[in-house]
Amino acid sequence: MACLRISPRQLSRPALHIRRLAQHYRFYSSSKSDIASITDIKAILSKPSWSVRSLLPDETTKSPPAVTPEQLHHLLRLSALPQPASKEEEKAMIDTLESQIHFVKEIQRVDASGVEPLQSIRDETPEAVKENTIGLDRLKEAMSKERVIGRRKRVQRIQAEKNEHPDGDAWDGNALGYASKTKGRFFVVESGN
Repeated sequence: MACLRISPRQLSRPALHIRRLAQHYRFYSSSKSDIASITDIKAILSKPSWSVRSLLPDETTKSPPAVTPEQLHHLLRLSALPQPASKEEEKAMIDTLESQIHFVKEIQRVDASGVEPLQSIRDETPEAVKENTIGLDRLKEAMSKERVIGRRKRVQRIQAEKNEHPDGDAWDGNALGYASKTKGRFFVVESGN
């Protein structure tokens, strides 16, 4: 099935969204080769090829601790975290900190030369950049509602005509006309006891 990217702007216009889906949607029939490729994919994905555990220190070989209990207490004070209640808790904290330090060092060893860093976490494909780029054609409507005035060429927005009746019906201003009981300029509401 074809991959379709839908922006939030398109979701606000469902008719356009449905039309676009109809243009890009293709029906595929499955053949024996397709079914065989699906089973191949399942076989490949059923066995993990890599694990995060490979970045953690080996539990069988113990290296001398890089973090001393004094350093741990100092870090906990700086972080405004509670001190360990017992020696076992302190040892568990040191072991956790050691494994985290080892993990970070393994990540830092990865060769990232030639890899362009992300500017932000978003779709940075050329199509997405083109869609998000604001050009003169997108600003044409907004610019048509402006005019340049004065010697300093100040831009002023043209006031749109005020819609007096946004709901379509004109209000006659007679709020008391629909009240069953009135007293002077007020309508009367009877309380039910």
